[in-house]
Amino acid sequence: MKRLIVFLSIVILLISCKQNNPTIVIETELGNITIELFEKQAPVTTNNFIKYIDEKRYIGTTFYRVVTPKNQPLSKIKIEVIQGGLYEDNHPQALPPIVHESTKETGILHKDGVISMARYEPGTATFEFFICVGDQPSLDFGGGRNSDNHGFAAFGKVIDGMDVVRKIHKQTDSAQYLVPRIPITKMLVDY
Repeated sequence: MKRLIVFLSIVILLISCKQNNPTIVIETELGNITIELFEKQAPVTTNNFIKYIDEKRYIGTTFYRVVTPKNQPLSKIKIEVIQGGLYEDNHPQALPPIVHESTKETGILHKDGVISMARYEPGTATFEFFICVGDQPSLDFGGGRNSDNHGFAAFGKVIDGMDVVRKIHKQTDSAQYLVPRIPITKMLVDY
């Protein structure tokens, strides 16, 4: 009986100590996308993304870009993603750029459904993000998509709504830009 009580106490303690990753829900007219954020592996990137949501800086955000094998004729290394954010450089809602957390540091690879930060150079990411459609190893550290070979900062993964991501990916584009853009009507964080 004592052993059972000790065992049950340990199980209850372990369950109460379990910390779930935060999740976000991105609502669009085409459906919802739920993403688990990997805060322990990519704390800077995750907390930056959550801050934009909590401070309502993503108001007016859209999915505005799709990259497919057909619409990148000049790229030697093809990728498939949908991209969202505030769309314009130097947006008034922008926070300062964040430190680059590469896939080499975090271990989060650009697999199907992984969310990552868009950037120009390492340390320039702010509010633009993308979701991988299929595995995209060229976006990882050393993957070759960027000339600096540092890849992009992955920080979470779609856990529900990949059908919506694929639906967005198949929308009409002009030179990679969606026509029309897909409004993000709401972004919610669940801790």
